[in-house]
Amino acid sequence: MKTYDPAQIVVTLGPYLLSGFAEGTFVKVSRDEDAFLKKTGVDGETARARNKNRGGKVELTLLQSSASNDTLSAIAQAGELTGTDVYPLLIKDLLGTTLVMAPLAWPQKPADVEEGKEISDRAWTIDCASPMQMTVGGQNP
Repeated sequence: MKTYDPAQIVVTLGPYLLSGFAEGTFVKVSRDEDAFLKKTGVDGETARARNKNRGGKVELTLLQSSASNDTLSAIAQAGELTGTDVYPLLIKDLLGTTLVMAPLAWPQKPADVEEGKEISDRAWTIDCASPMQMTVGGQNP
C-alpha cells in the first residue's frame, strides 16, 4: 500500500525551510514553455524544434499566519533593494519520488494581501531560471 502525506512535502529556498501551507493545492510547479515547438506545413509534414528553455514557476500557497510569509517578504525586499534574492530551490516528496530543483530561484513579487473575517491565504510565485529539473514521480511503497 502506498501513502501520500502532504506534511512530507519539503520546500526550501536557499537555507530557508518553508512551512505553514494552506489547505488544498499548496505547491504547483510548471515550466515556462513546451519542451518542443511543432510546425506543420500545408502538406502535413511536421517538424519539431527542441526548446532549451527549462525555466519555470512555482506557486506556493501559505496561510496568512505562516512565518514563511515573513521569510519570502524579506527575500523579495532584498531583491528589490539590492538584487540579492536569488537562491536554489528544492521541492521533495519524502514519501515519493517527485523532485523539483532549480539552481536560481526568486520571488517574482510580494504576495497579494487580502484581509477579512477569516484567515486567508497568501499566494507566492517563485520564478526559476533554466535549468529547472523536474521529476514527476509517484509514491514509494
